Amino acid sequence: MNTYTHTPVAEQTEEVVRITWLGLIINILLTILKFIFGLLGRSQAAVADAVHSFSDLGTDMAVLFGVRLWSAPADDCHPYGHRRIETLITVMIGAALAAVAVGFSLDAVDKLRHPPSSSPALIALTGSLLTIFLKEWLFRVTRKVGHRVHSPAVIANAWHHRSDAFSSIPVIIAVSASAINPEWHFLDQIGALIVAVMILKAAWDITGPALAELIDSGASKQDYQQIVELSQSIAGVLSVHKVRTRRSGAGLYIDLHALVDGNITVCAGHDIATQVQRKLIVEGPSVADVVVHIEPDHT
Repeated sequence: MNTYTHTPVAEQTEEVVRITWLGLIINILLTILKFIFGLLGRSQAAVADAVHSFSDLGTDMAVLFGVRLWSAPADDCHPYGHRRIETLITVMIGAALAAVAVGFSLDAVDKLRHPPSSSPALIALTGSLLTIFLKEWLFRVTRKVGHRVHSPAVIANAWHHRSDAFSSIPVIIAVSASAINPEWHFLDQIGALIVAVMILKAAWDITGPALAELIDSGASKQDYQQIVELSQSIAGVLSVHKVRTRRSGAGLYIDLHALVDGNITVCAGHDIATQVQRKLIVEGPSVADVVVHIEPDHT
């Protein structure tokens, strides 16, 4: 039985830290600006939007704190590494997104029943307009880094940035509509409900795969088929069976049984196992580690 592994590149961790620090700084800046312009423009929606930006700091801090932990090498207590920490943080970010969506919905319903008494001023738009441009840009660059380093937590944090951009849309609609006609205040609540549904969808897309990983769901049918085909493409492998997979972070862990000619030497069997391992790690679906058990065929 043989094991062949590859370790994460240290530069990936530094890249995650850099993009997350950038998000943290932008979130602090936007929180201050939206709060100031919300107060000056007498807009409750803008002030609430500032609070939402402040809540984004929590997910940034979670990634900054967690990346050092989940990037740590395997040890005696954690032989598969620490990537499940990243999975937990991904679930936390998804839950935070869902909580934001629920908060938007409850606030929108409450304001539909009890309309605000005063109309906001157009100056309240300033912070929200900045948010849409900056957070959409931040979403794109953060998601790009997340895909490049294969980090579900960074991708989840990117979607949290986009949710902040979405949350500013109802503020812009509300302030603009109120400036035109105070009776159109209900557009704020309708827009908030639409945005809440979009954020809930993003939260589920983030949380669903992470929860599946926590309960040790295996590879998809497509990935499973690719694993079998790559293994059986190695010269000397007659067939493979008992293929088991599990995910930890972005990596897929595999163990399988390979049937080979029972008359070959132990060294030849070892070489075949090594070739299977390398083939899967180099060409397989984000494979982190492979264990191959050689079985002799005496037929």
